[in-house]
Formats: sequence, structure tokens, C-alpha cells
Amino acid sequence: MEPSLPAVVLLSGGLDSATVLALAKREGYVCHALSFDYGQRHSAELLAAQRVATALNAADHRIFRMDLAMFGGSALTDVGMAIPEIPAEGIPATYVPARNTIMLSVALAWAEVLKSAAIFIGVNAVDYSGYPDCRPEYIAAFETMANLATKAGVEGKRLHIHAPLIQLSKAEIIQLGTRLGVDYGMTVSCYQADSSGRACGVCDSCRLRRLGFQQAEIPDPTRYRA
Repeated sequence: MEPSLPAVVLLSGGLDSATVLALAKREGYVCHALSFDYGQRHSAELLAAQRVATALNAADHRIFRMDLAMFGGSALTDVGMAIPEIPAEGIPATYVPARNTIMLSVALAWAEVLKSAAIFIGVNAVDYSGYPDCRPEYIAAFETMANLATKAGVEGKRLHIHAPLIQLSKAEIIQLGTRLGVDYGMTVSCYQADSSGRACGVCDSCRLRRLGFQQAEIPDPTRYRA
């Protein structure tokens, strides 16, 4: 890899994206972190993203604002829908329609401006909630589209979507991030965290996170409300 090569890193403020930022830094990329204020229930994860970007020395951190709540269709953007607290079959109510496609498209635009051939995203297809836009075939398809739809791509400067966590369990992700020095106490994963970032402890994201720390045999630094 060329020295000081830029990369766009999607940074939600959660455990997975913090790990991906640390990985991209370890690989020598100059990381431009990108977060989204998309009408989600709380801003605690955006505050966490700012903490993570600062702690991991991101070259830049931008927050892109859009209002997916105007469409609804997800418990994360529609307060009239309850956050599920019991695991269920199928795609859960916390799936946000087209969210990763929109976010990757914005990341793609910034990558072209930066002349970057790398976008990093923390999707996971092992310990996850069943979202269709977290699967390897989706990432591969988006990468193909990106190289067909951009000036850089058609001029032969191929872009790669890096999803280094996609085949790891939550415990493996936590162990990896711990080796990289990630302070998971800075991160917020909860779907319904309070204004200070304390986690509910019962939503699907909290359940997977708590179990991950248990299986990794690493103390859980998450602040829970109860």
C-alpha cells in the first residue's frame, strides 16, 4: 500500500465501526471518518463517534445529515414503533430500509473527491440481526456497482469496499479491537440509549454486545441503565 493513502471509514459510534477504524489505521490508511445523523432515535451514538474519531486520530470526521425518519418504516426512525426486546425470526423492526446503500453511496462520493480507493464498513454477517445489507453478497454487489458508476471506476482506478469484520463473531471482534487498543467504553451500540449514552441492556444490539464480551472473556465496559 502507498504511504498516506486515504480511506473513508463509516463510523456509527458503535463497537464494530470503532474496531474497523482501528484496523484501517493499523493498515496505514489516513482515515476520513463519516457518520450519519439520519433521524435515529438518539444522538448518543454520534457523540460516541466523535469520541472515537478523536481517540483514534482520524484525519477528519464529518457528520452527514439526512432525514430517513420522514419515511419511517423502522423502529430506529419511527418512535411509534417499539424496539424489539425479544429475538424473533426474520428481519427485525430495527432494519432501516436502504440505510447501508445510502450511507455507502455518500461514502463513495467522498472517496472520489479524496481520490481514495478504499471504503471501510463494519458490517457483520455472523452475530448480527439478520439485516440483508450486511451480507457478503451485498458488499460485493455494491463494489461492482461503484466501479461501474464512478469516474474513477471507469478510468480504471478501482475502489474496494473493505468489510473486515463480516465473517467474525462478536467475541472475535471484541478480542481483535482489544488487541488494537480500542476503548469500548467510548462506544454506544444500544438502539435506545438515553441522553447520556447509557444502554438499555435488553434490545437486540445490547444482547449481542453483552454476549460478545462474555464469550470473549473480557470485562464489559458498557454503562447500562440498570
